[in-house]
Amino acid sequence: MKVILNKDLNPLGEEGDIKEVAKGYARNYLFPRGIALPYTEKTVKLFEARREEIEARKAAKRQDASGLKEKLEALELVLSMPAGANGKLYGAVTSQTVAEELARQGFPTERKKVELPGNTFKSVGKYKVTVKLYESASAEVSVTVQAQIIKTETREQPARKGRRHQGAAPEGAADESAAAENISPETPVSDSGAAPGQADTAGESALPAEAAPEQN
Repeated sequence: MKVILNKDLNPLGEEGDIKEVAKGYARNYLFPRGIALPYTEKTVKLFEARREEIEARKAAKRQDASGLKEKLEALELVLSMPAGANGKLYGAVTSQTVAEELARQGFPTERKKVELPGNTFKSVGKYKVTVKLYESASAEVSVTVQAQIIKTETREQPARKGRRHQGAAPEGAADESAAAENISPETPVSDSGAAPGQADTAGESALPAEAAPEQN
């Protein structure tokens, strides 16, 4: 089905262009949204009357594209990506990656207008990327892909609580040692465990009582 575009629609065409499209696409999408009109004698005359206006807008777009081309080609994008020691990226730089960086630099660009040699970059280095502008105009943007520096933190092991100093005596050992010093190793100790000078009550009870002298 032949239609005349009433608005720019990338990548189909621009305002005033005559295009062949599927009937369903025209009736269900283009016509309801006012993007295109049916190609008829009436619509052809309508667009002929608007021809100067349409060409003036196209000339302004060409001028804008020329200025944008100079700005983009003076730009150098630097992308930091995780990479191994051999320079191989853990991921890949894609057209979406470049489009997002261009937007951060103040140049909003559609992903499909960014073309990378080989579609992706998989190692660090310097590259040239093509950005399509208006009609046949395009810009070559310099892109440097560098290895991202990953910082690693080392944590100190906390000291364990209650850890005793090597060679220290256990609790209570000092008291036992002090008590042992009061008893000489040469001093005999009774079977009952009593120290000298203490009555051995157990021994006394075991001795037989002396017989009382007989009285005449």
